[in-house]
Amino acid sequence: MAFKSKDLSVLAYANGFTLWHYTSIDLAIDIDTAGYFNDASDMVRVGDMVMANADTDGTPGSGIYLVNANTLGVVDVADMTSVGTVDTD
Repeated sequence: MAFKSKDLSVLAYANGFTLWHYTSIDLAIDIDTAGYFNDASDMVRVGDMVMANADTDGTPGSGIYLVNANTLGVVDVADMTSVGTVDTD
């Protein structure tokens, strides 16, 4: 699949930092591929975080990506840190 700008939105902005939300039917491993967010390179900055809902049409996963590079229009995010993956009850 591919990045869809309509699915990226700002949750909060302060002091040069932006917290984003992104939702996608793409797998988390595909979203964290270098270049996935290239179409948003003019908006995201190194250090921004993206809260994400991935694989929304399959086995959904949620987590946080850190934008760790944005050079010459090529955006990379670190692997997703999962949120809510353990439920003991």
